[in-house]
Amino acid sequence: MIKCMLTLILSIGGVAVHAQAPVKPIRLIVPYAAGGPIDVTARVLAEQLKDSLGTVIIENRPGAGGNIGADVVAKATPDGSVIGIAATATHAVNPWLYSRMPYNATTDFAPITQMLRVPNVLVMNAETAKRLHITSLQDFLRYARANPAQLNYGSGGNGSAGHLAGELFKTRAEIFAVHIPYNGGNPAQLALLAGHVDFNFDNLATAAPNIKSGKLLALAVTTPTRSTALPDVPALAETLKNFSVDTWWGLVAPAGTPAAVVQRLNQAFVQALNASDTKTRFAKLMAEPMPTTPAAFGQLIASELSKYEAVVKASGARAD
Repeated sequence: MIKCMLTLILSIGGVAVHAQAPVKPIRLIVPYAAGGPIDVTARVLAEQLKDSLGTVIIENRPGAGGNIGADVVAKATPDGSVIGIAATATHAVNPWLYSRMPYNATTDFAPITQMLRVPNVLVMNAETAKRLHITSLQDFLRYARANPAQLNYGSGGNGSAGHLAGELFKTRAEIFAVHIPYNGGNPAQLALLAGHVDFNFDNLATAAPNIKSGKLLALAVTTPTRSTALPDVPALAETLKNFSVDTWWGLVAPAGTPAAVVQRLNQAFVQALNASDTKTRFAKLMAEPMPTTPAAFGQLIASELSKYEAVVKASGARAD
């Protein structure tokens, strides 16, 4: 009798211990260095997810334009314990920039949700714009069409977001401007501020302080609609139909992750993205939360991958 009772107690105790066992932490792979906007937004969400998902550990794995970190996710065990950031570069641009890719951007991942988008903005050096009597996008287009190759623009390098946005803009607007690549976004911005180049396509979060100070003139944003941060600045799509070159990123798991796990992750991240504190903190980065279904995020990745194939090939940019 005593033996049976001890067995029962141990059995119940075992169940209790099992029920209280700690949940395995989730590793969220950020394929870029710490401190950048993608890293910052990932950490904001990790804080919001403590109650719904438990501990989410941010792991920075930069290198090869984001390919190293993305590959870590692609090759992880598909059980939901490792997820990662999918960005415009890793899942839409790099497959066309690199002759060899360690992963397939469409088949090696299970989309979870888009996280956000950050508008890019067409900006001119304010003194240059004044000298050329340019006060609007229409003025800019008239001047560029009447003076081919007289304007130049800078970017963070061949194949960078600014370069590809500029190439798509030139094609759609039927203008020709000279591209001047720099070694990173900061040198490109400094060149614009110094008047060494005439215009750039820059991240709104980066350009905003100089727009507000009057050093840069904002002519248009590249999102399909106007940005709430610059409501008086038109979207390029208002003049060039369907023009859209924004910066986006979202969350993916390894391909083969069970649908129920993906759905659980989606619900938790969507809830975190819709939280008022998240929206407030993202607004400081000029970032707009864009929670979606897994299917919708998968469709975005596929459409962006197709769009950038033509843009990258037309630009002639290569990363290796």
